[in-house]
Amino acid sequence: MNAKSIDLNVDLGEGFEHDFELIKLASSVNIACGWHAGDPLTMRRVTTEAIRQGVAIGAHPSFPDRENFGRAPMYLPADEVYAGVQYQVGALAAVVAGLNGRLVHVKPHGALYNMAEVNDELAVAIVQAIKDYDPGLLIYGLAGGLLVRLAREAGLLAVDEGFADRAYTPEGKLVPRSQANAVLDSDVAACQQALGMVRDGRIKAIDGRCIKIQPGTLCLHGDGAHAVAFANQIGDALRDACIAVRAPQTTRHVSEHA
Repeated sequence: MNAKSIDLNVDLGEGFEHDFELIKLASSVNIACGWHAGDPLTMRRVTTEAIRQGVAIGAHPSFPDRENFGRAPMYLPADEVYAGVQYQVGALAAVVAGLNGRLVHVKPHGALYNMAEVNDELAVAIVQAIKDYDPGLLIYGLAGGLLVRLAREAGLLAVDEGFADRAYTPEGKLVPRSQANAVLDSDVAACQQALGMVRDGRIKAIDGRCIKIQPGTLCLHGDGAHAVAFANQIGDALRDACIAVRAPQTTRHVSEHA
């Protein structure tokens, strides 16, 4: 069996209680930048621990929507999205730089992430904001989706993301949370889906059809009641399958700002 590896990323700084436990199980972290959750002190605390644990640090920008945790669609002009993404990335980059760390990637959050898969103008605004700030930053986006494709077309490095605990449509998109069975409620099923993605390059869609997916990173959500147990189970399943957990490898210069 050929040696394989996968990045495990986790969303942190969002007000949940398991941040430091989850950092130990991840190879990358996405830190909330204050618009859907978090604040400057939380950003600093999480960044400090991420640096101590040696995991890759990413910004997790969103729509300005704390009331709905950034998960409600917003229809903003492209220049407003551009400015908001750049503002949030810059804010976290300043925190990271102040702690002598480095910012490695950007992963949009919630509705901003999902809408960037169906709205070209929005996706371009996100990509351009990141490129203009620092073209050395990686962009995390849905595996095989619009955001990663546009990032690569713009000359940036993108990482295809898979979700162990989310159901997929036959087109390879995430089933909206508003629909039934959008989130897998079985840890066993989630582990099987994670292994299917990483080891086999395919999973079953919500209608039972087999779809191809080859992620470079898997998301571990940090907001569930069993987040730590689930993350441990995923890590154990990967190790049992001889799949290493490590952050995406790139030879490109990472950041002039951090």
